[in-house]
Amino acid sequence: MVGAAAGAAREPSSQEIVVKIEIVQRWVAAVILIHVGAAPATALAVYSPHLAGTDRGSAIGLWVMCGVIGLLTVGGVLLIHARSLLSPWLVLGVLPMAASAFFLF
Repeated sequence: MVGAAAGAAREPSSQEIVVKIEIVQRWVAAVILIHVGAAPATALAVYSPHLAGTDRGSAIGLWVMCGVIGLLTVGGVLLIHARSLLSPWLVLGVLPMAASAFFLF
């Protein structure tokens, strides 16, 4: 019996459970923010080149808004995970803007 008890799994402490729940909550909040922020950024990135034929000023305005929304989304995810805002991950925020710039200009 002593050998069986020694090989039994240890119960996690309440602090370990709280840490695991906090990590899951951060990831869930980050995924929700990515979905909420990526949808308008992508929509603006796709729509701005189509608008350039009729109203170039509005198309550039939408293009800039696409970049701002993307940067705010990535910045929010970095803040959720308690990371520095000065990160190479910010490049992902301007990715839709850079992709639509090819068709806009």
